[in-house]
Amino acid sequence: MKKLSIGLGKALNITLEHIPPLSAENCNVAEITDRIAASDLYALVDAPSIDSSLKDGYAVLSHEVADATPEKPVHLKLVGHMEAGGKTDIEVKPGTTVRVLTGARIPAGADAVLSEEFAKPEGDEVLVMNFAEPGRNIQPRGRDVEFRKCILKQGQHITPGITGLVAAAGHSTVPVFKNPTVAILGTGDEIVLPGEPLIEGKLYASNILTINAWCKRYRMKTLLSVVNDDFDTLTNTLKTISADADAVITSGGAWTGDRDLVAQVLEGLGWHEYFHRIRIGPGKAVGFGMLDKKPVFILPGGPSSNLMGFLQIALPGLLALSGDAHPSLPRINARLATDLQGRQRDWTDFFFGTLEEVEGSTVFHPIQGSSRLRNIAEVEAIAAIPEEQEFLKKGSVISVQVLK
Repeated sequence: MKKLSIGLGKALNITLEHIPPLSAENCNVAEITDRIAASDLYALVDAPSIDSSLKDGYAVLSHEVADATPEKPVHLKLVGHMEAGGKTDIEVKPGTTVRVLTGARIPAGADAVLSEEFAKPEGDEVLVMNFAEPGRNIQPRGRDVEFRKCILKQGQHITPGITGLVAAAGHSTVPVFKNPTVAILGTGDEIVLPGEPLIEGKLYASNILTINAWCKRYRMKTLLSVVNDDFDTLTNTLKTISADADAVITSGGAWTGDRDLVAQVLEGLGWHEYFHRIRIGPGKAVGFGMLDKKPVFILPGGPSSNLMGFLQIALPGLLALSGDAHPSLPRINARLATDLQGRQRDWTDFFFGTLEEVEGSTVFHPIQGSSRLRNIAEVEAIAAIPEEQEFLKKGSVISVQVLK
């Protein structure tokens, strides 16, 4: 029976609509980088917790040094010294100054800090040779983090910088979504796992290793296996791996040939199929459904179709399972180095390519060549001709997905 096809946008929407994120877990703040926040997070403290000095210098009353110059310095009496972490406070009164180090509390009364290069200490006096307007070199309390302000949104990807912000806000643990365990199953009588003997007519299962690498990039756990094109063996294997995983990806056996058994086996296991043909090239045979409330992605066996189906449908689905509020590859604008010709108007045509910086702009070069695996190894970005278009002209600036 001929499979009905749907457009890429509809397929992606269906996928994301049916994949809720996994449950949350509390994670030590030292381990949250590259995880996804499971709830909004609010600051527990102000950071800094005091008004502090941004430089080594002298705390002053700004109006007293407003007219200070090297030729006519202002003489102030030095009445103390304060450093970062110190608990003492020394009041700055008219005619006086306090030596402060970077991070030190701003002494009571002072409203500016004069950088030390504009001051000359002489015994118990300091000669001020420049002005310092109100607020100069002062880091106000709460400037970096304000108590009770939201510092992290649910679904937000936690970068190294955000990790530091969360720590400054007083959090030692953070609720994050669990990373999924993904079972990746390669199907075919001709494939074997790396490390096994390669007899004539066989080939190593590079597709599932490529997918595995992508999952690892996003800190997902993976379970790899290979199975022959045998209905009973495939059935038993899918039962086993789906029980141990949060999501399943099959590679190969995706279409309607005599040895393409994946969809038949999944139907026998009672999965709910949402689609199994998308108007994209390469990758049209990609499918998606649910088996025991777990997402299952069917990917074709051709290397280019396999990777494209994974990147356009399976990866966004897995990122949604991880709780990512924006489950997609990053994008940039790039100028086309050549014309791009599509096949037909109701399809989305994808092109692997490399990126080059030329005179301040990014240029997309489609990869030409007959080696599918070498092309995949070199790819840095993906361009697309969307539905309702068949041609993109050289020099056009378009949005491309970035892979590296």
